[in-house]
Amino acid sequence: MTEKVAIVTGASSGIGAAIASTFAAAGFKVIAAGRDKDRTKLVSDSHLNISEWIGDITTSAACNALVANTLDLYDRLDVLVNCAGIWFSASAEETTDEQWRKTIAINLDAVFYLSRAAIPHLRKTRGVILNISSEWGLVGGEEAAAYCASKGGVVLLTKAMAKDHAREGIRINSICPADVDTPMLIDDAKQRGVDESTALEQANSLSPTGRVTAASEVAELALYLSSNSAAQITGAAIPIDGSNTA
Repeated sequence: MTEKVAIVTGASSGIGAAIASTFAAAGFKVIAAGRDKDRTKLVSDSHLNISEWIGDITTSAACNALVANTLDLYDRLDVLVNCAGIWFSASAEETTDEQWRKTIAINLDAVFYLSRAAIPHLRKTRGVILNISSEWGLVGGEEAAAYCASKGGVVLLTKAMAKDHAREGIRINSICPADVDTPMLIDDAKQRGVDESTALEQANSLSPTGRVTAASEVAELALYLSSNSAAQITGAAIPIDGSNTA
């Protein structure tokens, strides 16, 4: 049986690391792409099926190189998981030009560039693209203008690409988590001057289920959406948010 191959961006920590590990345990060969060499290597060292790729995916050239590197190693691509993300806590008035461009570049441009590079190869394998958006790609959030814009863009880019490529057998979906227990949650707390334990307590209290989502839960959803069991699911934006957006 041919082993399937997945690229996972943002794989140095949090949701991306959980997805890389979950896919590797399920038998995928995984390219874990990250910006932080040391943290990404820790993920790749955790499983024989994971190889790291270190680089900045905010340019089309870098995204083309990542896909080409994957093809050089494994001669196929079955799943692309666009998970890399960044957050600045700021209203539109407070957001700087640099913060805006950096957020759009990482959260949205990279999704487009990598998807464009991957689609010709996913056409051959009738493969899957999974874009990690956010509940704030579905509804607005306070002090998150650039983030909401970028994640909303991911949701509609997902739907447009799904329409374009459904007849070719490529399935494209977005996953929209609420707060997840990851370093990004802690980074947001630091930007607001809140300590780690208080931030987690606050996030838990705001969820109707009484807790934030675990990264492993997002990873299991990603694995399901990449499987044949989800063959009729494409163009969806699926919340995993404890009913926040219900």
